[in-house]
Amino acid sequence: MQNREENSLSIAVLTVSDTRTEDTDTSGQYLTEVLRAAGHRLWEKKIVPDDIYRLRAEVSRWIAEEAVQVVLTTGGTGFSGRDSTPEALAPLFDKHVEGFGELFRSISYDEIGSSTIQSRALAGLANNTLICAVPGSTGACRTAWENILSRQLDASFKPCNFVAHLLPRT
Repeated sequence: MQNREENSLSIAVLTVSDTRTEDTDTSGQYLTEVLRAAGHRLWEKKIVPDDIYRLRAEVSRWIAEEAVQVVLTTGGTGFSGRDSTPEALAPLFDKHVEGFGELFRSISYDEIGSSTIQSRALAGLANNTLICAVPGSTGACRTAWENILSRQLDASFKPCNFVAHLLPRT
């Protein structure tokens, strides 16, 4: 097993919402708490409105930042009016992590039944940065973290994880 420092990643958290503030952003707060508890470093946490171009600009800035290895977004993955996280992020991906959304919806089905079909959770790699977009509810963030992200962001998880793909760029 690797030590905690070797397993530590630099992670940015972005909440996509027209209504949440730092005081009401329980999903973003949850993600920052669990990533720190797992020994990772919070690079930055922000809230941006449901606007495809502002969302894309913020995530692009983090992708270009050499120190950021993971971007976790919460919100904007549904079908409501301004939900545009998938449309904003997918064009940025060098490679799509095809199974992420499917796995999230499969796990989520046991919790919320067929309502999971309305989740457009997705993930991809861009410039050696993993970007994962999950729904905006704290429960959905917990489902993603406990069942997918905590393991895939852990270098000791076998047979494979994303850490080797996120090594610092030289």
